[in-house]
Amino acid sequence: MAPQQRRARSRRLAVVAAAVAASAALASGPGFAAGAGVVRVADPPAPTPTVPAPAVVQPAPAAADPVSEDADPFAPVPSATPAAPVTPVTPAVPVAPETPAESPTPVPASPSTLPAKVAPAFGAYLDYGARGVARIAELSDWLGGAELRVGHTYLPGDRWRNIEGPPGFLDVWADWRLEKDDRMLVLNVPMMERNEEGVSDAEVRGLLRQGAAGEFDHHFRALAERLVALEVPDTVIVLGWEMNGITYTHRCGPDPEAWKMYWNRIVSTMRSVPGQKFRFDFTPTRGRDAVPWTRCYPGDDTVDIVGMDSYDQPTGLSFDEQVKEPYGLQEHVEFAKAHGKPISYPEWGLFRNGDNAEYMRRMLAWMDEHKPLYNTVTDYCPHGVWQCGQNPQSSAVYRSLLSGRTDEPSPTPTAPTTTTEPTTEPTPQPPTTETPVNCTPMDLGDWVEYWLGGKLCIRLDWWSRNR
Repeated sequence: MAPQQRRARSRRLAVVAAAVAASAALASGPGFAAGAGVVRVADPPAPTPTVPAPAVVQPAPAAADPVSEDADPFAPVPSATPAAPVTPVTPAVPVAPETPAESPTPVPASPSTLPAKVAPAFGAYLDYGARGVARIAELSDWLGGAELRVGHTYLPGDRWRNIEGPPGFLDVWADWRLEKDDRMLVLNVPMMERNEEGVSDAEVRGLLRQGAAGEFDHHFRALAERLVALEVPDTVIVLGWEMNGITYTHRCGPDPEAWKMYWNRIVSTMRSVPGQKFRFDFTPTRGRDAVPWTRCYPGDDTVDIVGMDSYDQPTGLSFDEQVKEPYGLQEHVEFAKAHGKPISYPEWGLFRNGDNAEYMRRMLAWMDEHKPLYNTVTDYCPHGVWQCGQNPQSSAVYRSLLSGRTDEPSPTPTAPTTTTEPTTEPTPQPPTTETPVNCTPMDLGDWVEYWLGGKLCIRLDWWSRNR
């Protein structure tokens, strides 16, 4: 057992109780109410390895705004895109439409940003605390032993002390990561406290400028030091996710220039901590949303991965339209390629179109084709396929396509081709074995010796008195 595995195991018993207690305390903290029009489950029931567990769904309040998000950082839901994908949403702060920035020449990624293994990794968001870690193995069993190499969790954005990494909260995730060298820990990190408390655009603008001036650096230095101390310095940091929406206090729209300066400041601060190997994932929500996400891109020097949160929404939008819409799936892939970056899908799943087996099949095929560095499905109602019993058709598709998967992706569905192989009965070949000393072989013929597994022989010294 490697030294880091021994250290992880010795630490586990001491931190599990603290992690569960911290998880319970965080779940009851302020700022976690669900957004308008969002159906969510506070805590999905413990699933069985064979049947997706049913979930109790709270009634959704009436939605007046076509753009809404689930405000629970531990049950993340992206900003809903406009009902018509080609019609821009009027953002809270007026911004001029902008075409996606494209580099005329692809910029090669630095070696430090490239994964050690090129095979795609996948996982699921199962819970933010110790229960999420435990459920990884259960989901793997349900998938016929498929290898889930990605563990995904979120830091709460209610107070700065929690953005620094609450004591005991990250320990169990670090232990899971350290058990195998090829595992990946993905951590969503808010850029602001009070991240889901409806802070006004004017206040957000002021906070972004404070962050760009360095007033919050010490919080992110503390987080980086904690992750290094837990021996997970290679954590993927999904920083300020879905910044192109209107819900989070770390949104970009009120001041894109200040937002980019603030992002760069955070990354530089965390990279200054000795021993770190962090990768920073820039992850907007699919589509234009409140502001084109290309306006928020902070630059190739501080972005290692270009991610996208992509749910099956809005109502009636087909998968082909999700691909082709402005700032959609195709533009995401092309933008990342132009900037020499791998892609990811930290959040994806069902949403506005119900149990949509076609979406599930097409999204999995899309990822097999474009090979993201990692993807994690959001597995709770209404998005999920294992802990949510209301999506049986999509669940069947997900399970059938991912069961038994390890490192290699299944091929993208194509038209089947039929080839006829000549059928010939193999000619038995006698095995070649060395004849034991003092043993006379018997010639029984090739066919008999093939089925016997070798030649028979008679020992000549069986009668020796020395035996």
